[in-house]
Amino acid sequence: MATDILHPSIQPRTPSGMFANEPFTDFSRPENKRAMENALDAIAPQLGREYDLVIGGERLKTAEKIISINPARPEQVVGVHQKAGAEHAASAMSAAQEAFTSWSRTSSDVRVSLLLNAADIIRKRKFELMAWLTYEVGKNWAEADADVGETIDFLEFYAREALRLAAATTPIQYPGERNELHYIPLGVGAVISPWNFPFAIMAGMTAASIVTGNTVILKPSSDAPTIAAKFIEVLEEAGMPAGVVNFCPGSGATFGNAIVEDPRTRFIAFTGSKSVGTEIHERAAKTRNGQIWIKRTILEMGGKDSILVCADADLNAAIEGVAASAFGFSGQKCSACSRAIVEAPIYDDFVEKLRQRVAKLTLGDPAKNHNLGPVINKSALASMLAYVEMGKKEGRLICGGNAPAADEGGFFLEPTVFADVAPNAVLAQEEIFGPVLAIIKVDSFDEGLKVANNTEYGLTGAIYSSDSNKLDRARHEFHVGNLYFNRKCTGAMVGAHPFGGFNMSGTDSKAGGPDYLYLFTQAKSVAEKL
Repeated sequence: MATDILHPSIQPRTPSGMFANEPFTDFSRPENKRAMENALDAIAPQLGREYDLVIGGERLKTAEKIISINPARPEQVVGVHQKAGAEHAASAMSAAQEAFTSWSRTSSDVRVSLLLNAADIIRKRKFELMAWLTYEVGKNWAEADADVGETIDFLEFYAREALRLAAATTPIQYPGERNELHYIPLGVGAVISPWNFPFAIMAGMTAASIVTGNTVILKPSSDAPTIAAKFIEVLEEAGMPAGVVNFCPGSGATFGNAIVEDPRTRFIAFTGSKSVGTEIHERAAKTRNGQIWIKRTILEMGGKDSILVCADADLNAAIEGVAASAFGFSGQKCSACSRAIVEAPIYDDFVEKLRQRVAKLTLGDPAKNHNLGPVINKSALASMLAYVEMGKKEGRLICGGNAPAADEGGFFLEPTVFADVAPNAVLAQEEIFGPVLAIIKVDSFDEGLKVANNTEYGLTGAIYSSDSNKLDRARHEFHVGNLYFNRKCTGAMVGAHPFGGFNMSGTDSKAGGPDYLYLFTQAKSVAEKL
């Protein structure tokens, strides 16, 4: 069937030039500061709007609702969303299956054009989308800008990667044959996205799925469904056919489990906690009646990430890197530094300098662009405060530890640092996912490497050292998926730092890298005798 009949609103395009990361916004420039303030003001009257499920292009309402709130001002409703239940899983699956019949046969050029169109729309609406992130998940301006920029990067990068896959050939042509290699889509996939990068990760997993010809049932986090609804609006404006992405906020225990277990689901792309990720993996591994394939799981889970600071390091640079990695977005990143491992000769100096640096951080409403905003919800704050109490028994509180009562009742926690924490302490082993840092003293580089590798995770890590031999050893012995030298351990850039971790950090999916789209395809070899 001709693609111009299937998708008249999409004109085939090719990416312009080589891939380059979207530039960051310089908020020290008055025009950018004004643009962000204006966007926040413009969005404010839209807060509290109701959004529908979107299944097969149809808008649906449900009796139960998901209420998305501003974590800095919990009384402020950001969006009211329909709550998909298990009863909606079958209709979402049917819509995605029907769309797959045509979308899977649509040319790569058309699918690529959808992503490029979406990237153009997001660029034009950049400040508006940043404002939604500030209201819905409490990102300050720089963090919101990075999230939107990474979304654009994923769309642009995966568009180029899809064209590369479409042009794949076999390594050799066997004499007397015509040999072909095609990367074909898997089928209907479930995309289950997180709240901490609710635009970039959600859009990245979705874009990778659809640009390779799959169709999607999208279940965003219940803490961040509004920005996902905005992405659906972008895709529809960009020319997405009905049923290619079906928007279904809902409970993980009901709707989420139903789509994971459905025998027609071909793959599950998930980013979130270790506990949920391993449960998804277990549910997906069980073969159901009528299932004719092994489901593929693409899992990005937790981290307990370390920065190792050697005695020969540039101490001031290390202080800045640890502070940025530990407290950016209030430590709510799977890549965040939650352990600083410091060699004994500089330990006391490091602790004092870090205390002074953290004291300069401001805490407050992210709409006012403070360094730290709120944590995501009340239960998360309660969990973090329990870890703070544990830390008081396991280490020495250097700063923070309090949950100041904001005028609007927001979920705030001061940046908190504990020193003298043992490598096997609870504070040094369990993922806290908040602004809580443990400092661990070691006597040598060898001991530091051993401690860096002593958790069940293996996502990110960094080392500060001026010794090239130590850096070379770390290349081989520091067991994480993303390792950084003399810089922070957060801020992976699409294309430059393919992202994904080892062990209980997930399946090492390497989002934003040259291998990622393979996870959403299967290779078909065709040989024709001449």
